Amino acid sequence: MKNILCWIVALMLPALPLTAGEAGDAVFAERGPWSLGTQELVWTETVQGPAAEGFRTVEDGRLTLSEAIDPTDGEPILQLTHRKGTYDRVIGPYPISGGDPVLTFFLERTARDMAALTGGSPFYIRNRMKDALFRGGSLSRDGDTVEARFKPFEGDGNADRMGGFETLELVFIIGDPDAPIREMTASTDGEALDYLNRLVMQ
Repeated sequence: MKNILCWIVALMLPALPLTAGEAGDAVFAERGPWSLGTQELVWTETVQGPAAEGFRTVEDGRLTLSEAIDPTDGEPILQLTHRKGTYDRVIGPYPISGGDPVLTFFLERTARDMAALTGGSPFYIRNRMKDALFRGGSLSRDGDTVEARFKPFEGDGNADRMGGFETLELVFIIGDPDAPIREMTASTDGEALDYLNRLVMQ
């Protein structure tokens, strides 16, 4: 939970106009306050990679974002329900006015997978990913669709110890800036390591 909170705090920070890139601004656009009511938003989840301790592949995962009521104060909150096979858990609560819980989940899953598959420091991995997302990346547009791409470990001084993750690319498919991100993908180029983490909105 502490790691999730670190991502939430980072995602709630306003973009810095003098340093943040346009691609980061698109990913971290203000999508709150969320008002889902009884609506549920669903993403399918696929995670692929080599066998390793602490790493689990997912072929039929589902991530559901919904609104609930905090029993402690009666105020609305957000929560995620993560289902894969017979596994089912509720993650949260998240504030309705905070960052995107699904984006938080995706980034933390990617960081934890990389740490498990490389034995690297999860703190270093998270910091490099956050730095790349807030300050780098490239952006392309096709009609109403925006694609933001980031390579957080490109040119990293520790690339020779990353076992293929130095090629990691994060891709976000975005429609309406106020709407949830349609698709999030983290993948390597497959030559040294075949890793994939993808969430696709239904």
